[in-house]
Amino acid sequence: MLLTPTEMAEADRLTIERGPFDGYGLMRNAGSAIAAELLRRYPDAPSFDVLSGPGNNGGDGYVVAQLLAEAGVGVRLFAYGTPRSGSDAGLAARDCPLRAELLESFAPEKGHVVVDALYGAGLSRGLDGVVAKVAAACSDAGARVVAVDLPSGLSGETGMPLGTSFEAELTVTFFRLKPGHLLEPGRSLCGETLVVDIGIRDEVLEAIRPKTFVNRPELWSHAFPRPNRDQHKYSRGHAAVFSGGTSSTGAARLSAMAAARAGAGATTVYSPASAISTNAAHLTSIMLRKVDDADDLRETFSDREPEAIVLGPGYGLRRPVREMVLAVLEQSGKGLLVLDADGITAFREEPQALFSAIGQSAREVVLTPHEGEFARLFPEIPGTSKLERAREAAALSGAVVVLKGPDTVIAAPDGRAAINANGTPWLATAGSGDVLAGIIAGLAAQRMPAWAAACAAVWLHAEAASRFGPGLIAEDLPGLLPPLLGELL
Repeated sequence: MLLTPTEMAEADRLTIERGPFDGYGLMRNAGSAIAAELLRRYPDAPSFDVLSGPGNNGGDGYVVAQLLAEAGVGVRLFAYGTPRSGSDAGLAARDCPLRAELLESFAPEKGHVVVDALYGAGLSRGLDGVVAKVAAACSDAGARVVAVDLPSGLSGETGMPLGTSFEAELTVTFFRLKPGHLLEPGRSLCGETLVVDIGIRDEVLEAIRPKTFVNRPELWSHAFPRPNRDQHKYSRGHAAVFSGGTSSTGAARLSAMAAARAGAGATTVYSPASAISTNAAHLTSIMLRKVDDADDLRETFSDREPEAIVLGPGYGLRRPVREMVLAVLEQSGKGLLVLDADGITAFREEPQALFSAIGQSAREVVLTPHEGEFARLFPEIPGTSKLERAREAAALSGAVVVLKGPDTVIAAPDGRAAINANGTPWLATAGSGDVLAGIIAGLAAQRMPAWAAACAAVWLHAEAASRFGPGLIAEDLPGLLPPLLGELL
């Protein structure tokens, strides 16, 4: 689970209320964990420069400075503002034996490790002039920065800098990650992020009931399809992918192969008549059927209706895309429709027509836009937090929304959302999105619920690319799935 800054404050409050730790006890635990990590990672640092702010984040810094001094290593303390008397941070400042210098006098020195304990994840405004100047000086000097909770100047809610921000090589946070640790550019500005235990019990989550998650296998493995010994190809699930015309058939074949590799027992490419011979020349285990219009589609469905359908990759906007999408949604089946690429863009002039059709259909729908497609389909959703934009789009459309990128967000209409944590630049290659759409369909064809299937597919897609590394092209991705599926099963 992920906690927003507000939810994290509630976790602190509940812990203090229930014990055994009071606020200062939690602060001491946090400082101890950070100091131990600093001593372990930087044994040769000539000094640690601890920058403490006036709030609880600064209180953690005072504890860190005290413990480093007691360990006998070089440490300097720089303070910005004065903690409120009697507060937890005030107690930490009182107990710290080091004399604090003014932050205005700080300048990064070569080899020193800077501990940024100025502001944490709850910051909602930009850094003022003094702190912003220090952040810029650290960046210009290439200083090694360790951030307490979150680099100062970064929003824990959105992952966006609120103006100038520190850039850390290590961020130490507490209990659970925050959205800002995973949403870009926050993920990059945090460097490596370490979550430490400071004595907050998991039972507080029952009261908070968070609806945001890190996209990892433990989130969806319980719903992952496992084949039975007595199954045949169609009982394992049938996935279908609509093909583009003669010159744009490759995207559909990539999706179809990905669906098959993801476990669909049968996979069919729905091809226009003009591209039948082109597709036939490249398909072996994947079936082929002519579907030129809605009448062909109804006839095809009357013979055998697939559990999952992909429409959009390479389809072509000069063809009647909207009519075909609406025809799929009007059919009585209760399977899944994955809309990608042209299947999304076709509704840019009238998105409400799509949303209404989704609302009236028995099918579940997954939309897989990148940022440009998202802006075309959801122009009224403001460009603030990627997490909240995806969540709002899912509620508006009635579909699961996979907002793609290095920090892909998967949002369900009921408010659940997951942020992917294993994104990789190797996926920035033509056709990789077509493969993702196929993986979603392949899992959904085996009756994996839509949101879980989308989450699992995003993770598998990125994990496969990460393991392959440099030189990856989209054609490689389907063949990389079997070892990963074997591990999951």
